[in-house]
Amino acid sequence: MFRRFTTWRRAGTSVLGGLAVAALVATGQPAGAAPADPAPRAPMNRAFERAADEFQVPRDLLVAVGYGETHLDGHGGEPSHAGGYGVMHLVSNPERRTLEKAAELTGELAADLRKDTAANILGGAAVLRSYADELGLDAADRRDADAWYPVVARYGGADDDRTARLYADTVYDFLEDGFSALTPAGERVTVGPRETEPERGRYAKVRPLGAPASAEAGTLSTDYPPARWVAAHSSNYTPGRSSAITHVVVHVTQGSYAGSISWFQNPSSNVSAHYVIRSSDGEVTQTVRDRDTAWHARSGNPYSIGLEHEGYVDNPSWFTDAMYRSSAALTRHLCDRYGIPKDRSHIVGHVEVPGNDHTDPGPNWNWTYYMQLVRDGDATAPVQLNFTSYSTLRSGSTGAQVKAVQHLLNQRGFDAGTVDGVFGPGTESAVRAFQSSRSLTADGVVGARTWTALLSAGTKPVLKRGSSGADVERLQRSLTAALGRTVGIDGAFGPNTETAVRDYQSSRGLAVDGIAGSGTWGALQAGR
Repeated sequence: MFRRFTTWRRAGTSVLGGLAVAALVATGQPAGAAPADPAPRAPMNRAFERAADEFQVPRDLLVAVGYGETHLDGHGGEPSHAGGYGVMHLVSNPERRTLEKAAELTGELAADLRKDTAANILGGAAVLRSYADELGLDAADRRDADAWYPVVARYGGADDDRTARLYADTVYDFLEDGFSALTPAGERVTVGPRETEPERGRYAKVRPLGAPASAEAGTLSTDYPPARWVAAHSSNYTPGRSSAITHVVVHVTQGSYAGSISWFQNPSSNVSAHYVIRSSDGEVTQTVRDRDTAWHARSGNPYSIGLEHEGYVDNPSWFTDAMYRSSAALTRHLCDRYGIPKDRSHIVGHVEVPGNDHTDPGPNWNWTYYMQLVRDGDATAPVQLNFTSYSTLRSGSTGAQVKAVQHLLNQRGFDAGTVDGVFGPGTESAVRAFQSSRSLTADGVVGARTWTALLSAGTKPVLKRGSSGADVERLQRSLTAALGRTVGIDGAFGPNTETAVRDYQSSRGLAVDGIAGSGTWGALQAGR
């Protein structure tokens, strides 16, 4: 096992305080003089860089793990649902003790690992490195982020291999797409997009979570067909019902999507919910059948369906439009199926159920918008993305194309707020953050390059003559924005689409073959 021999802190000296002292020494400033800038301007970025360097973990991978767990918010040292602490979600519970492991590896006190962000990041890097050593990653492997996939899968803490793969795939999706996060202190932490080819090892043979074993396996959930089905442990719910279903209860997980599914599979958790909804894209996983009693709301369990939403009560960045719409579609389905009135007396928050001491979903949950989606049936209405041309948009712009921008930003995790077609300050801020994450000029104006990057964001499938489907539509939209001319958006890769691909490749100095592969997708997603 890797052991840390250097000393990050002296007794009684905080990590960030130590960085400030080091800065004074480096500048030669007298100890008694007041420094012009007493605190590091980017303490979290510096903490990630130093931890990555000390434990030889790729910096962007380390940041992506933290972002997937907490959106880089330590929540003041308060624990998650599974007893996880800090930005890196160091866990202390009967089944998993990465907090204690981090203390052993770094020499940090457990109390500091819980509350000191820099110490917590250091601890996360130490745990990742120890797993890498146990798996035999050498120095060359450690420099390659793709080689860390099995390490990341283990860090997620899932006993079920499918859940472990979901956790790791999510981290590598963040690396592939890039992201820009604003910390509670107002610091921007960015990971640029990159091509990834993760070396999944034994997880390559693991069927992705919720996927049917074969094309004939049918729907994933018999209660709600759009949902994946992953059963909670049988010790975490009660078979059957003692009461009719009359309510829907809205929860916030206080943890990540994959982590929550894993926690419900843990026999010692004594908790579950019927459904879990992912923040980034609104994906739904069912873990307890509607007919059974999940343990989510104490006195409300017998008569309610529990919906867990990925995120934390105190961080509104998790509550994306994709999540609201997906959850509202599910709630509408449940209300229609069980005759539940679509009102706030029957669709309630965890905090509103008698006999509970929880505060979720909290003040950042937009009940007005959510109930509008539930009642009006707009939760499944698609936002128009296909246009014959894409106009330049800026603060003050309105209309369908602004809705498209807001929807795409929310879908990628850049919080543009409600998809209302009004280009206000929230939308402009999200545009700037997205532009920064793609190394575009962060001017808050959606021109051709920003449109191209937004419309093309996602996976990079190889598409060529004869291909069809949603990815082809995405390609056609991207080419329309990039080339500044109408490319028919019909989901069919025919001669006109091939010509457009060739024209784009030629104008951007790419190999001209008329096939949209990783190089072409990479250029589009960079806004070229």
